[in-house]
Amino acid sequence: MNTESQSHLELIFSLVEPLVEAAGHTLYDIQQNGGTLAVLVDSDDGLGVDELSGLSHSVSAVLDEHDPIPGRYTLEISTPGVERRLRQEKHFSGAVGETVNIRTNPGPEGRRRIVGTLLDIDGGVLTIDSSDLGATTVHLTEVEKARTVFEWGPAPKPGSPGKKNGSNNNHKGGSQR
Repeated sequence: MNTESQSHLELIFSLVEPLVEAAGHTLYDIQQNGGTLAVLVDSDDGLGVDELSGLSHSVSAVLDEHDPIPGRYTLEISTPGVERRLRQEKHFSGAVGETVNIRTNPGPEGRRRIVGTLLDIDGGVLTIDSSDLGATTVHLTEVEKARTVFEWGPAPKPGSPGKKNGSNNNHKGGSQR
């Protein structure tokens, strides 16, 4: 990301973070992809549609007032999700103990993909326990792309409780994390 884009997002971060924290949540990240500005919000208690809608209105009002984004854009307020992108050191710190998928920048050995349990992050160095590589280290500066990996449980067997007329009725309302 170029310096201008970075400072642009830092300005938006400084405008949005106080609103998110005042609502009792944490601003996880802000990403701009083309005409979409994604504001990712995390909370220990989870976030429902009503909370996200309220944040959307307050964030939209502040961005309209300060107009930090040139041109038209679509504002998207959501949670980071179960397979969240890891970009900052604090993201990796929050993912210690979870399965991660990391793609490194191309180097002398080419690009590497490492999937395993994130054991530690210390001084910008990740320690990952990978089934094929064992414990391996990667410096944050080598990471091109990283995300957590959500491991889905086995699919229910046909005819098991919770299935009725071919549909799964186990879903409980509310937002997913």
